[in-house]
Amino acid sequence: MFGSYSTSRRRYLAVLIGASCAMPLLAHAEINPDFFGYARSGIGSTSGGGSQTCFRAAGAPAKYRLGNECETYAEIGLGAQLYQQDEASFDFASRVAYVTAQDNDDESLQDEDNNISLREMYVSGTGVIAGLPSASLWAGKRFYKRHDIHMNDFYYWDVSGPGVGISDIDVGTGALSFAWTRSEGNDDGDGLFPDAGQQISDDTLDARWSGIPVNPGGSLELGLDYGRSSLPDWQQDYYDDQGVDYDEGDKGWMATLEHTQSDWFGGSNKFVVQYATDGIITRDGNAVGRGTGTLRQEGSMWRVIDQGQVWLAPDKLDMLYALIYEDKDMDDNTGRQWFSAGVRPVYYWSDIMSTAVELGYDHIEPQGGVTGYNDGDHDLTKLTIAQQWSAGRGALIRPTIRLFATYANWSGDAYNDARESYSLDTGAGPNNVDIDDSDGLTFGAQMEVWWGS
Repeated sequence: MFGSYSTSRRRYLAVLIGASCAMPLLAHAEINPDFFGYARSGIGSTSGGGSQTCFRAAGAPAKYRLGNECETYAEIGLGAQLYQQDEASFDFASRVAYVTAQDNDDESLQDEDNNISLREMYVSGTGVIAGLPSASLWAGKRFYKRHDIHMNDFYYWDVSGPGVGISDIDVGTGALSFAWTRSEGNDDGDGLFPDAGQQISDDTLDARWSGIPVNPGGSLELGLDYGRSSLPDWQQDYYDDQGVDYDEGDKGWMATLEHTQSDWFGGSNKFVVQYATDGIITRDGNAVGRGTGTLRQEGSMWRVIDQGQVWLAPDKLDMLYALIYEDKDMDDNTGRQWFSAGVRPVYYWSDIMSTAVELGYDHIEPQGGVTGYNDGDHDLTKLTIAQQWSAGRGALIRPTIRLFATYANWSGDAYNDARESYSLDTGAGPNNVDIDDSDGLTFGAQMEVWWGS
């Protein structure tokens, strides 16, 4: 009798243990990998000879991109939902980016013009915090709530990087999100830093209130970013010995107000106002809301943007557009004013074939202390026509294969005698126009695709 009871108890315990082990396995059972990404690649030439020149005004942080991209670029992502039980879930995402100069069949990713980088590697958990069912807790390296203009690939709000945060907390009127992210740079511009490879860490705190309804079809997003260099004692001691004043230049903040209007002539519109100070501003690049790895950058920045997509004739003609005004007033006179305007109308001959025209204009007014490019007022106008074959109608439908021709003209010589930036930015791609040219013509073909999340 005792032996029979003992055996039954052991069987019962075994069933309980087996069930307890099986429950988490059931929660993890269905793992379906998610494959996502972006890519562009093609071939192009300059009318006077040589590979495709890409045209960007010196001092401008962006260029209008249709028929004006000279590299092969790809982002390949893999992710999956790893856990789902009741209202709680955990997701993993990763992304690797590649860029090559688009010169050869076999292009090493270790060459100067080619690169491979890890862009994302993070886990997010939704519904894992009691009382906050819609909120997502995350940690790792990620693209974080990036805001950009597609036409010129201009990112105006982007604190991506390694970090931690909680996003999309439902507060009844919109949602709150908070994040702490990190970026690094060096401050070796004048040779004071002992080792150019020794990085300065910048911490950024990001707070956003999004989805605030303000009018029919319209909503506001408000954001505040504070960035500051995190210097260990030895770096502080070194700069103190060098007499470097980093009291204000090592930190800064940026405020953003963005209004999004849906049902805007069949599309949508975004209107943005931003103000930033000191160490969160970049002199030549685009200030995105995170620290810049510099200690002596003092000044202020105003930026106003209006951009969107409209349908001028339903299913026949739509248009992307962008207007940008940015004023960087730096204390050392290395800032500049930038005005940019662009339109890209697309006419659809069928569900597959379309013709796109892109007209873009950039005007730069540098401050008196600018070096490294034309320190006088200068501008660039760029016009592209492209015949396209796409997977449907709409300016943002991909994949697309296009044939294009691009013409650009600019004020002043293209480059200086050393073929360094003057009115044209040499960092935009191959530089196959002559030094004293004031215009250029390119032609070629390109594919562009994005897919997944």
